[in-house]
Amino acid sequence: MEAVIIVVFILGYFAITLEHTLKIDKLIPALIMMAISWAFISIGIDDFQTWFDSSKHSLLDNFQLIDHNDKMHILEETLLHHLGKTAEILVFLLGAMTIVEIIAYFNGFSTIKNFIKTKKKSKLLWIFTILAFVLSAIIDNLTATIVLISLLQKIIKDRKMRLWFAGLIVIAANAGGAFSPIGDVTTTMLWIANKVSTGYLFVYLLLPSVVCMVIPTIIASRLPAFRGYLEIDTSESEPAGRFSGPMLYLGLAAIIFVPIFKVATHLPPYVGMMLSLGVVAVFAEVFSSSKFSMTGVEKVNVNTPVRHSPIHYSMSKIELPSILFFLGILMAVAALESLGILFGFADWLKVSTPAIGTELAGSEVSDLVVLLLGVGSAVIDNVPLVAASLGMFAEPMDNELWHFIAYAAGTGGSMLIIGSAAGVVAMGMEKINFFWYFKKISWLALIGFLAGAIAFFFTRTLI
Repeated sequence: MEAVIIVVFILGYFAITLEHTLKIDKLIPALIMMAISWAFISIGIDDFQTWFDSSKHSLLDNFQLIDHNDKMHILEETLLHHLGKTAEILVFLLGAMTIVEIIAYFNGFSTIKNFIKTKKKSKLLWIFTILAFVLSAIIDNLTATIVLISLLQKIIKDRKMRLWFAGLIVIAANAGGAFSPIGDVTTTMLWIANKVSTGYLFVYLLLPSVVCMVIPTIIASRLPAFRGYLEIDTSESEPAGRFSGPMLYLGLAAIIFVPIFKVATHLPPYVGMMLSLGVVAVFAEVFSSSKFSMTGVEKVNVNTPVRHSPIHYSMSKIELPSILFFLGILMAVAALESLGILFGFADWLKVSTPAIGTELAGSEVSDLVVLLLGVGSAVIDNVPLVAASLGMFAEPMDNELWHFIAYAAGTGGSMLIIGSAAGVVAMGMEKINFFWYFKKISWLALIGFLAGAIAFFFTRTLI
């Protein structure tokens, strides 16, 4: 039965990559493979020898000896656990996207557009990659990607050109999230599990993360796609309104507040995001009422007040297909994780791969294993791979192994568009073709990943 579920995942994965060839939206195979995978798990629950307890990051003991009814109870609890964790991401994503759309409702991004004076493609590329790198360390790579691609859509009208910028934004955002405990979900996992500390993350991974971002950007800036100047259609641009600046700063401040709220309360990030959305919504409603009552630009129909609500309007602009795609692929990967398949894969790597590491802090570090985990995170979700690594290794806190895992899992996903949360969001927002990204961007991400790994081999010798 495990083989059947793996085949279902592979077929669904290929259907996602062939979205434009099959002319079927990627959310459809994602949802189908998720539902079928869990259905087969339920049907063949008695045939499985192992079960991965995600809440404890370990395999259950003697799962095959457990009674059928107890197994079904464990299945329901596991499914609910994964749904809860996925819902946390989706609710967080909905909140962030709504705030971004509220900013756009008030034409807030025009404020940033006024600061960007250059039309030279290579300079604009550096501006966006540096912004992605810095913002992802502060507000996490997922939110940073949403904000910057939304800004990108306001500045660059040529979609083909935007795809190049979006690809480099994904690389930079994942690189920036790797050295911050709140920048990437896998780094956050290691941080919460007391495997890494903030200070040592900064020392170990800042330089590798910078290299991972800078090298691809240098190479890309010399490609034909980034030569010359942009042709910006100013006829479609809208002037900044009275509340454009305040809403931009309020919205960005609200997003930045989320990690602060998390550190202060130890609650999941989506709770802080909902608080931020509520605060932004209050000001949006007040500003909207003032806008309509003072300018007289548009007559308000008292019988349809919802029509002019910035919240309803902003939520109507969110692409639910992207949200459902995210749900499908995360829950499908969760199915593989629950059966211990991903754990077994990671453990097999540890046993089968020859260690090429050096003796550091009294333990032998298998660099090749971690590099392969990084490459694997581009193919399948990096979260279960990192979860598996938590049970694979027994090194103490702040051992260089954990920091290398944080780097590899955080940046390795850039090699494929569906290898990271930032990539999945970019794929949904800009309709990026899997094979276009593979041909145009993946090699840049690979070079950056390997260059950053070499930089890590240097930084770990300093401690």
